Amino acid sequence: MIRRVLVISLAGIGDTLMATPVLAALRRGYPSAEIDVAVMWPGSAQLLRGNPSVDRVHQCNLLKEGKARSLLFVLGLRRRGYDLSITCHPQGRRVYRWVTRLIGARRRLSHRYENQSWLDRWLVTDSLDQDYGVGCAENNLRLLEMVGCPVEPGPWTYGLYLDPAEIEWAENWEREAGLAGKRWVGIHVGSGGTKNLALRRWPLVSWMELVQGLQAARPDVPVVAFGGPDEREAHERLQKRLPSGAVLFPPTPDLRHAAALVGRATAFVSVDTAFMHLAAARSVPHQCVIQTPTLNPPVYPMRPDWTWIPNPAVGDRALEYYRYDGRPIAGTNAELERIMDSVRPGTVLDAVLAGI
Repeated sequence: MIRRVLVISLAGIGDTLMATPVLAALRRGYPSAEIDVAVMWPGSAQLLRGNPSVDRVHQCNLLKEGKARSLLFVLGLRRRGYDLSITCHPQGRRVYRWVTRLIGARRRLSHRYENQSWLDRWLVTDSLDQDYGVGCAENNLRLLEMVGCPVEPGPWTYGLYLDPAEIEWAENWEREAGLAGKRWVGIHVGSGGTKNLALRRWPLVSWMELVQGLQAARPDVPVVAFGGPDEREAHERLQKRLPSGAVLFPPTPDLRHAAALVGRATAFVSVDTAFMHLAAARSVPHQCVIQTPTLNPPVYPMRPDWTWIPNPAVGDRALEYYRYDGRPIAGTNAELERIMDSVRPGTVLDAVLAGI
């Protein structure tokens, strides 16, 4: 009997959003069970707030808290006595499976990655080959078949539940910024910062050229830049180098308020990052995604209608640069910077203008 379930989603914030369909399936399959989620990032915990499929969210930054505090966190989860744990895709680093083992659920589901060894057969009880040809949601839902939990056919959607106060905040900011009733474009110039993932960022000078091109072609369409502390330096550079008022920077209190405001944009441009998934979850009418070496089918936006902006230096070789095996993006820093520089601002501008 399944009484307590733990979904382990310690990777990126966007990965946690992509795990929400499995939470909904677990709630349907085990309506009386306690369903908890373990996450690493505060933003992941924020986005799960209000999710009717979740009873508790346990958050600890295992990278920053140190071994002693991290072990206390894991042992606290172990004491809860879970019947089932699901280590969501894409968590290819073996350390995630060690965490799964230490938590010690009776049945521990995970995927088999390229770094699979005999040890993993001890760390987890049930595993399934990952599939690079389908989304993370489908990879996760396939795990449930191993325990007989019914899964409804796709397409699946994000489970993001904003409250009225957050929606009202976005409406008020839009009105105070003079954007009410206008078309406007949201941008996110950042990306994840673990390993060498920051190297998949599109060059800031290219973002500046995009903004200038938008101003010239559609001066009636403002640009709004989203981000948090990791984007502060980039935003300061944009403010210094672009004309005053060329880009607006909303003081979003957290990711939930940012998501509420993103949903009011006419178009949104980013690489594959958490904000890409926020824009998809909020059904922004025209979503443009710049191809990076890490943009593989598992992390595509969970929506049918988005615009792919091709990267000529990557082409169809993304798996040569990045796999879910715990390694960083392949290539030197200079090589990866050249790859992202190969996407020309005019190409991105044309894609954005087509939807506004």
